[in-house]
Amino acid sequence: MYLKCIKPFLFLFFYGIFLIAPYTLFAQSSRADKAFAEAESKGFSGVLLLAIDGQVVIEKATGFRSYEHQIPLLTRDVFEMASVSKQFTAMMVMKCAEKGLLDYEDPADQYLDIPYTGISIRQLLTHTNGLPDYQEVMDKHWDKSKVADNAAILEYLRKYQPPMLAKPGEKYEYSNTAYVFLASIVEKVTGRDFIELSREWIFNPLGMKNTDIRTLEEKAKVSNFAAGHLQDEEGKYINANRFHASDYTVWLGNRKGPGRISSTAQDLLLWDQALYAGNLVSKETLEMAFSPQVLNDGSLSQYGFGWDLSQDADVGKIVSHTGDNPGYKTLIVRFIDQNKTLILLNNNAHEAKGQLIFEAMEALKGW
Repeated sequence: MYLKCIKPFLFLFFYGIFLIAPYTLFAQSSRADKAFAEAESKGFSGVLLLAIDGQVVIEKATGFRSYEHQIPLLTRDVFEMASVSKQFTAMMVMKCAEKGLLDYEDPADQYLDIPYTGISIRQLLTHTNGLPDYQEVMDKHWDKSKVADNAAILEYLRKYQPPMLAKPGEKYEYSNTAYVFLASIVEKVTGRDFIELSREWIFNPLGMKNTDIRTLEEKAKVSNFAAGHLQDEEGKYINANRFHASDYTVWLGNRKGPGRISSTAQDLLLWDQALYAGNLVSKETLEMAFSPQVLNDGSLSQYGFGWDLSQDADVGKIVSHTGDNPGYKTLIVRFIDQNKTLILLNNNAHEAKGQLIFEAMEALKGW
């Protein structure tokens, strides 16, 4: 009798789930689609990708790969990642640590000739190092008809020795200088070129065929490279490289570590999923990378090894990072407890991206 009574209930329960699930998928997809259409109507140019368990649920492109030539943007186009690159630099350091080539508590000046002491590799990774901004020094003193690399940056820091901004471990302060140091340390301990090693250790094994650290000349040869665009005085979008004096990606174009990776939304999804697979570094190392840094006063800084950290009541732990180059705005957000991913690549620095990100995040949470 009990089974006869419960069978209709079970049927209705599971039937209800099958009815609700498609409705939920449709509702959240509609929300993301509507948000993208709204951004498109305002002139946003870029790519949005949302994925669940590595499966793409939304992938859209709008705008132009080149405004000058009116070439429409496609979802597989290559963008500058800007500071999204830092998570890859951090991974290179983590791989070196697992190979026994360095320790996170090693001082940076053990490996580099720099005028700053008492800064650990861990503090470089977590932006708790107090280092001055190398870009400010280079902007002031560097001959911008030339292209600087890490060796030139280190030389100018030794030459001009700008003062520390804080004591190591005192506070969080975002540091591009730290990631120049990290890439240089990787080269020191391996005896290899950072770019070649990034291909060998990350890009090639993960099948990231459209991802690389490219020179200006190499980028020009990539037919589907989406140029970054800024508005001129008339409000017309032009290639950001034409603003030469302010475009540090040109005269700092050979730097390694803080930026310079170019990639696609699909390749970033490969990277995202590889982080779950454990075939890059151990689970214990990744947990360290996704953990806050303890400051000198015992408080916590919510930045791990190349990742911003946050906690959400609905989706759990979130690791993310933004990127910002002239004309480009990039973002990867990972709900790591739910294996949900948001990737946004924007090549006209459009203000509509903020609302699009918010709506896409909310849609992804509700899926």
